[in-house]
Amino acid sequence: MLARSPDGTEAVPYAGAVLGRIMIDDVRPSTPSGRFPAKAVVGDAVTVSAVIFQDGHDMIGARVRWRREGKRTWHVAPMGDLATGTDDWSGQFRPSVVGHHEFVVEAWKDRFRTWRHDVEIKFAIGDDITLELEEGARILWSLADGLGPRSRRRVLDAAAGLRRTDLTVQERLNAGLDDRVAELVADVPDVDVTATDPLPLWVDRPRANFGAWYEFFPRSEGGFNGSTKRLAAIADMGFDIVYLPPIHPIGTSHRKGPNNTLKAGPGDPGSPWAIGSPEGGHTAIHPELGTLDDFRAFVREANDLGLEVALDYALQCSPDHPWVADHPEWFWRRPDGSIRYAENPPKKYQDIFPIHFWPEKDADRLALWKACREVLRYWIGHGVRVFRVDNPHTKPMAFWAWLIERIHRDDPDVIFLAEAFTRPNVMAKLAEVGFTQSYTYFTWRTQPAELRQYVEELATGRTVDYMRPNFWPNTPDILSG
Repeated sequence: MLARSPDGTEAVPYAGAVLGRIMIDDVRPSTPSGRFPAKAVVGDAVTVSAVIFQDGHDMIGARVRWRREGKRTWHVAPMGDLATGTDDWSGQFRPSVVGHHEFVVEAWKDRFRTWRHDVEIKFAIGDDITLELEEGARILWSLADGLGPRSRRRVLDAAAGLRRTDLTVQERLNAGLDDRVAELVADVPDVDVTATDPLPLWVDRPRANFGAWYEFFPRSEGGFNGSTKRLAAIADMGFDIVYLPPIHPIGTSHRKGPNNTLKAGPGDPGSPWAIGSPEGGHTAIHPELGTLDDFRAFVREANDLGLEVALDYALQCSPDHPWVADHPEWFWRRPDGSIRYAENPPKKYQDIFPIHFWPEKDADRLALWKACREVLRYWIGHGVRVFRVDNPHTKPMAFWAWLIERIHRDDPDVIFLAEAFTRPNVMAKLAEVGFTQSYTYFTWRTQPAELRQYVEELATGRTVDYMRPNFWPNTPDILSG
């Protein structure tokens, strides 16, 4: 917050804000930490609200200023008090471009509105309002400078009318109480403006707000060539996104059989999430599914049908992934020196090595994080703009904040879905640091009252400013009953 101290020179802090003539609290939309932006969608109304109040009985004016980050021009939208005496103010604007934005709430003592209120009362009870008429004229003169030529002329004419001694007091007062004049000066910031610090807002494309996802294993259709033929039927069902579980080569070491059995039979493909083999890792396609050209044809056909393709972004490796041999420092080590495989006791995943995102050396960490970023850039380069992220809650929040921000620098239209069945606060933090959409606890709610309470929480709670719930009736390994 910014406000003037009693001597008019500097801000006075109070509880993290400022102690000024006017106080602006609880500004929304916002995120809990304030370090990350709230979220909006192109074309949708962004409702900015705040609690605004001051000492004394003077009336207040307020507005929200907003702009695309880095642009010089600010746009302005008025704010109004929602109900007299509540101090709750609200205004709206509609961003039209994807990317980083910022907004500021400003408030000031509304001298003209206060004058108008007081002078009407005084005139009604028979007080002499000669001085008040001059006061109103001076207020209008000072506010006129903030208007365009035509509006300025209208306001100055009203000020002149207040000073005309050849008119009756009622006629002079009528000139100053013109409703159109009041409208013209209502949004002109007056003296001693209090403003918040700029608050960040990230604006997504409309698909970020809603999408019906169809989960599709290309292997079931014989690879990408056969899968391409299925896309028209998927589009006809009304889906927006075709989601593909990992399409990469699958490791053979400790390959699992059906139902996580420890021994795979000759025809068992293994888990698609055991990513990597001598044929490649996260930027390779399993040979049985086709070639990169086949995949690109699949994406083109989907786009022609109004569908988008979402890839699974699973940051883990099979023991056969090239990263394991080339960068052993990127993995967790057990006391005997072996690489630790994934576990969720009592479940064991011997075919998957989790990645260690905080290796001992900073250079190793940076190299790893950049490698993970390059995986996304590779598939973005081949037409993918949506990613379902596997188990993001098992990776550092700092990593996701770093990664998503850097991807959005060049490709702000990319959408990230957080597949995180975890504690509510963790899910919310993932949304705050950048994830576009989020899994929910929908599948854990089985009673009507539970579902109603949970949906109301998601729709009206504080997370509505930055978390977009995506309701999945099932996942590849969870089928809710």
